[in-house]
Amino acid sequence: MVIATAIAAGLPLIGIAAPATGNAPEPAAAAQPPAFAQCKACHSVDPAGKSGIGPNLYGIAGKVAGAKPDYSYSPAMKAARKKWDRAGLDAFIKDPKAVVPGTKMMAPPVADAQKRKQIVDYLLALN
Repeated sequence: MVIATAIAAGLPLIGIAAPATGNAPEPAAAAQPPAFAQCKACHSVDPAGKSGIGPNLYGIAGKVAGAKPDYSYSPAMKAARKKWDRAGLDAFIKDPKAVVPGTKMMAPPVADAQKRKQIVDYLLALN
């Protein structure tokens, strides 16, 4: 009725639109590659998730290794202070124990470069 009256009176309708509710759909999350399956055994990638056997990997890209407050890292990982950029993630996934001797990471190295790329691309997209 208000809109019809405003139109009849020739009044502008600016500002009549419904306010934003904050319920806009979230952008689609990056598709989890099959290569990430072995990582899921220990790691969460949930934005609100907690660390478990391994640290939650959501948002680690660009961060310093061993710094998430809700995970008990090995002294070696804390001391390594590696940056989780593309090169750092790739090297660690390729051979965790060579990059950080003394790491608690128990997963086997990912020798396949294409699988590592899929995992790294996925982790970088989670930021």
